[in-house]
Amino acid sequence: MAAEKIADVDCRGGRCLRYHASVARLLMNLRGVPDDEADEIRALLEEHDIAYYETPPSRWGISAGGIWLRRREDIEPAERLLAEYQRRRVETARAEYHAAGREGLRPSTWAAFRKNPLGVIAALLAIALAIGLLALPFLLLVR
Repeated sequence: MAAEKIADVDCRGGRCLRYHASVARLLMNLRGVPDDEADEIRALLEEHDIAYYETPPSRWGISAGGIWLRRREDIEPAERLLAEYQRRRVETARAEYHAAGREGLRPSTWAAFRKNPLGVIAALLAIALAIGLLALPFLLLVR
């Protein structure tokens, strides 16, 4: 029997995982990732000749799919590229958010109320009802 060839040990998230040399590595879980971001990451990997493949989401939403790296030597460069990309994306999103605030385009509670007053009132009544139902047992205990 041949000896097992361990390629990598990953200790992120408080537990250590050992990967076999021929096993692909998950670069990014696609749960909650917008389509434009996933497309930009695919283009970034292709631009830097990083071999990857993608698993589709499961039919019932148990797995969201992911982007996997094929070659072990691509792990560190891909993680650096992804970190840099995400840093730039955060900076861009913050700048857009602040610009929308300066221009008065950022959605607010008052704007939501003016757009749909009955929906906001119904939501507030539902919240009050839920809080009342949750507090009822404690109020009855005090009596």
